Amino acid sequence: KFNHVGIIFQYKGQFMVFEAVQPVKITPLPRFIERGNHHFVIKRLLDGDRVLNAEVIARMKALGQGYLGKNYDLQFRWSDERIYCSELVWKLYKQGAGIEVGKLQTARELNLGNPVVQKLIKQRYGDAAAIPLDEPIISPQAMFESDRLVTVAEK
Repeated sequence: KFNHVGIIFQYKGQFMVFEAVQPVKITPLPRFIERGNHHFVIKRLLDGDRVLNAEVIARMKALGQGYLGKNYDLQFRWSDERIYCSELVWKLYKQGAGIEVGKLQTARELNLGNPVVQKLIKQRYGDAAAIPLDEPIISPQAMFESDRLVTVAEK
């Protein structure tokens, strides 16, 4: 159901979304919402008031700065050379706050039989045999379903 995620930070009093598109960038929240045809779900860390103090948030922002300008990872590899959207958010939480938001899986565990997925596989890998089936992956859906997050707004 969900195919893109970002993480909202406040910069100079404005809500901005740190996201991995082409390239990784910081997008004003209204523009991010527009791109999704005004459909969005905003979630917050369940114990965020306790965990996300000023020091942790500053560390997460600093880590994010290191990803700015990196190319989007069309093949969903678990390296930092290129990065995809849910990987970016997962790594910022893990490295910046020591929290895992969403269950890591492998491509082997995902439903790769869907015709839309099959089309993407053909475009991105050419041959299904080239898919790194045992490499870690975090999907937007897995993050959405995380019991560490609570919904605060939805439209």
